Amino acid sequence: MGVVLLDVRHGDPTVVFAELFDRYQEGLLRYLTRRVGPVADDLVAETFVAALTGRAAFDPDRGGPGPWLYGIATNLLRHHLRHEQRGLAASGRAAAGRLSSYEGPAEAIAGVVDAQRRVALLADGIAALIANDRDVLLLTAWAGLSSTEVAAALQIPVGTVRSRLHRVRQHLRTHEQHRLTLHRVEPESL
Repeated sequence: MGVVLLDVRHGDPTVVFAELFDRYQEGLLRYLTRRVGPVADDLVAETFVAALTGRAAFDPDRGGPGPWLYGIATNLLRHHLRHEQRGLAASGRAAAGRLSSYEGPAEAIAGVVDAQRRVALLADGIAALIANDRDVLLLTAWAGLSSTEVAAALQIPVGTVRSRLHRVRQHLRTHEQHRLTLHRVEPESL
């Protein structure tokens, strides 16, 4: 059964936005919660308020209402990026700081240390991304949007989404290798 595509510009706003809320609120909340934690509820509400007030700007030719709403949410997130970056950097430092605090059987310690090292490196690498690249990565990985949907959400070409994802993957690999070298950790242990 196919989903009927809403044109949010027309019809009773109460009915149209109730339908949009029912369809997209849960996914937006999941995506935003992973990005900013407890602020997500407020950002979901702000997303729907911004969508309602800006509904005349909706262009159904650029994609459906889902990518449009994710685009609005992502733009609202940009106001919170500084906090997000600090949180990711703090998570990375906290995970790295716990590395030396374990005692016990060597195998259990090695597994925990390796996992925490990877989390620290990944968090640090994501924090180091430029905002546009981080948006593409997290809309893909956390919101589960396709490249086409991310392109519609961010109003950029699909090719740009794909090239940014490629660049992000390279950055995260290079970042990991650089950090491993700095900390004199053998990559095979990861």
